[in-house]
Amino acid sequence: MATWIIHSIENLSIWVGRAFGWCILILTFSVSYEVFVRYVLNAPTVWAFDMMVQMYGALFLMAGPYALAQDVHVRSDVIYRLLPIRWQAGIDFFLYITFFFPGMLALFWFGAEIASDSWRYQEVSWNSPARIQVYFFKTLIPVAGVLMIIQGIAECMRCWLAFRNQAWPERVEDVMETEQQLIKGSMMPGEGQPR
Repeated sequence: MATWIIHSIENLSIWVGRAFGWCILILTFSVSYEVFVRYVLNAPTVWAFDMMVQMYGALFLMAGPYALAQDVHVRSDVIYRLLPIRWQAGIDFFLYITFFFPGMLALFWFGAEIASDSWRYQEVSWNSPARIQVYFFKTLIPVAGVLMIIQGIAECMRCWLAFRNQAWPERVEDVMETEQQLIKGSMMPGEGQPR
């Protein structure tokens, strides 16, 4: 049952990450368009910069739960990876409770205040004459906090299972980087180490 809950939460984080991954395509097209009209046609836009900032911010915020679900956040694990799984799980659990959840609760709480104020004032960007609305974007701040908290609960459940079973539960896999694919491809069935 616990594994089903963990995988359901991971699937949610993956779905959100994939959905907001389209921001990369929008960013690419908008930057290309802006460069073309600015330097070829000598007619820069007034909206492109603001839109690019909002797309990048949305991508950054919503990639957090995805990265946590895929265990791809940067970490220094020189000593950690040498420890027994029970110790790893205990350390992770302690760090989630002590640092992660207070930080994500603060992101949600203060993000909700920022988003609420932005909606009340119908806030617009001051970076350009286009005056693009930013209250939609600022709503993503508390949403990202909630999604990170939900994924953090799944990670704590994963720690509990690893501590109990002395083996990390499998993650829901999504795309892998090339070097990970190469490492996985060089393993024989049943082997734990690459050849």
